[in-house]
Amino acid sequence: MAGSKTAVALGEKDRERLERLARMRTAQAQTVTRARILLLRDSGETLVSIAEKVGLAVNSVRLCVTKYLEGGVEHALSDDARSGRPREVDDADRAFVVDLACQRPADLGYATKLWTNDLLTAHVRKTAEAAGHPRLATVATGTVHNILANAQLKLHKMTYYCERRDPNLEAKTRDVLLLHEQLPFRFDEDGNLIPWEEGQEARVLSYDKKPDTQDAREHCPDLRHEAGGRGTVGRDYEYGRLETLSLLASIDLLTGEATPLVSETHKSSDYVEFLKILDGKYPKGDLIRIVLDDVSARTSAETRHYLTTVPGRFEFVSAPKHGSWLNLVEGLFSRMTRQMLRGIRVSRKDELKERILRYFREVNAEPVAYRWKWNLSDIDPTTEELVVDTLLSDEADKAR
Repeated sequence: MAGSKTAVALGEKDRERLERLARMRTAQAQTVTRARILLLRDSGETLVSIAEKVGLAVNSVRLCVTKYLEGGVEHALSDDARSGRPREVDDADRAFVVDLACQRPADLGYATKLWTNDLLTAHVRKTAEAAGHPRLATVATGTVHNILANAQLKLHKMTYYCERRDPNLEAKTRDVLLLHEQLPFRFDEDGNLIPWEEGQEARVLSYDKKPDTQDAREHCPDLRHEAGGRGTVGRDYEYGRLETLSLLASIDLLTGEATPLVSETHKSSDYVEFLKILDGKYPKGDLIRIVLDDVSARTSAETRHYLTTVPGRFEFVSAPKHGSWLNLVEGLFSRMTRQMLRGIRVSRKDELKERILRYFREVNAEPVAYRWKWNLSDIDPTTEELVVDTLLSDEADKAR
């Protein structure tokens, strides 16, 4: 019988599936058409009549039916893989592009430090033939982009890391955590401070500086909210910049009380002035123990000279480099930035200083004692010894 070689006999499941596909409005048009071809051929239609009904050439209908007979429904509905155009840029060419992308442009004589796609493409074209990759002499920018994408290289992006530069990171971290772990032992059940059984009373402070504090100088006053009118604060687009101020501050880890010093400079003399403020604030005879970063002002000759005038008054516990998260006063600075400095505009530098000091008065009106809770389970505050430094001798500084 004519056409017997292309006769189709669908199974029940295949027929049900093809009928669903033929009715679908979300399937690809070619998939729906191929499903109709198989259903019509299964019902006894000729290839010619099917071609007229689906609007295709007879050879296209015959190809769909033949693919079904060779490989079933899935094979008939899908396209065969095509070889495509042969690759012109081989693996060696691609490796050459990736190798150049991993080098710094500055090392190759360019002013920029980061590649752009256009610059890298131009460099590849200029150097490819001499390096044995003649095809890349006319490579397109898009081809270079695709090579980099396949290698997961993003020339325009930069991520940051923090190098571990402190050889005593673990020891210093443990000292700071030990200091925090000892604090709960200084309170009774009612939250009152318990004096030490023997020795000096120790005041534990977290200290840091916030240099280059700067805010915008307003040219025109802000426009306030209006009921039924302006729902936001109106602010002039133009503004000026004030000179910077430096903020030195500490927070008492036992009471939560903060002590500020606002200065126009950030020198050893400012740090000594801050120590004098602390010396005058706490009762004579008390030990003032300060957690702080390793800054030059802390170990300067001027600072050491002042400490010789108040022997036994100050002790210092060093936080590790890049370990500011251990210094709880950083949390106070962060809160001040979010609550007070964000969006502030002042008319002069003295006003900025007054606003900062006013903020600290508000903080001290309702002080919050910070308590460190994380990663203290392996520290025994009753047996471990805290390592401190008085900075009264070079030998002590070298030992630390």
